[in-house]
Amino acid sequence: MAKDSKNSLFESAEREKIQQNAPLAVRMRPRDLDEFAGQQHFIGPGKLLRRMLDAGRLTSVIFYGPPGVGKTSLARLIATLTEAKFHYISAPAASVKDIREIIDTAKSRLMSSGPRTLLFIDEIHRFNRAQQDVLLDDVENGVVTLIGATTENPFFSVNSPLISRSTIFNFEPLDQSDIITLLRRAICDPERGFGKLDIDADDDALEYLALMCDGDARRALTALEVAILSQQKTGGRGQKIRLDLTIAQESIQKKSIRYDSDTHYDLASALQKSMRGSDPDATTYWLARMIAGGEDPRFIARRIAVCASEDVGNADPMAVVVAASAVQIAELVGMPEAQLALSQAAIYVACAPKSNASASAIWQAVSDVKAGRTIPVPAHLKDAHYKGAKKMGYGTGYKYPHKSPTGFVPQDYLGEELGKHYYEPKEVGREKTVKQHLQKLRKYLK
Repeated sequence: MAKDSKNSLFESAEREKIQQNAPLAVRMRPRDLDEFAGQQHFIGPGKLLRRMLDAGRLTSVIFYGPPGVGKTSLARLIATLTEAKFHYISAPAASVKDIREIIDTAKSRLMSSGPRTLLFIDEIHRFNRAQQDVLLDDVENGVVTLIGATTENPFFSVNSPLISRSTIFNFEPLDQSDIITLLRRAICDPERGFGKLDIDADDDALEYLALMCDGDARRALTALEVAILSQQKTGGRGQKIRLDLTIAQESIQKKSIRYDSDTHYDLASALQKSMRGSDPDATTYWLARMIAGGEDPRFIARRIAVCASEDVGNADPMAVVVAASAVQIAELVGMPEAQLALSQAAIYVACAPKSNASASAIWQAVSDVKAGRTIPVPAHLKDAHYKGAKKMGYGTGYKYPHKSPTGFVPQDYLGEELGKHYYEPKEVGREKTVKQHLQKLRKYLK
């Protein structure tokens, strides 16, 4: 027998042995696109990635999404479908030398008319700039087809030149129905799963696992494996294995809340937009997500305070007072007690009347200061509390408003050169009263 044939048989036997001893989540990886769960928005019939595969024109891609949603599985499946040589490397453990060796091997295959090379880089966001730059030319020239996987937003964590050479696919957490389908397939599959065992799985047990895994197929399949094998060990071979809700609850860890650099900003955005949108229920939910994820309460308090000034403003001046108190309490008290003040402040801001008139005023004024000619302070408004000021004409002609019974006297404070209104209060909350008051005062200025 030829040496290459012996090596091939040995590698095949080795892969089979590894597969037999692999975790259930690895054994149940999809063998074709029909078995692949979820992500139908780009892998479904007629969608972009499916069209690329059908046309045989797969370019380098980046898979972006949370753990356990099929990024690695789909990469391996694509390698099989395209008959490409699959190389897997983990970015934290790889070096520039490792990348160059794979690229050199890929070039050799192309020179000998061998199969194309698919390079899968897990956690590609962990590559530094130099490591990513090594890939650029060979990715662009098609020497290797790159599939990078990342749980962090690639627009922040991957070099722009590499982004421009790749198509980004956003993976979503799997639906509960998808997870349940995967669990039932694992129970029934006699080769890769538990189909050779007599298993009676309750619907509510599978639904519980699908709920608690939070869209992570790996977590769900691992929990199923724990539940089945622990029952098999205690019940003995050949006996019926019962998977009920109690067993399911004891086989999966407490639900973990994903909270990273991406969700940090997304949840902060959702919280502020919900407060701005006057939805106290959505506000409370996104606040709870941030608290459960371990966010710094001081950061949350600052976001509430910003919203109180930017989105409520003078429509309800108490909003910023309540928010300021929440900032102080978060600083002095800490969690878990601070969540009470955060909830009170966030809900107050959400329920308050909204006006961004004071925010718009300062935005416009700062823009004018930066973009236009800087106007001088009118002489009658300049500081006159020093010797020589009167000789310069400073303070001359200034009218003290409190000498008037109304506390107001018509006077130019901005200079005729600029003469514009920045603050335009709205017809909401307390600002409605402010607007009426300003309208009366401005009549005297005409």
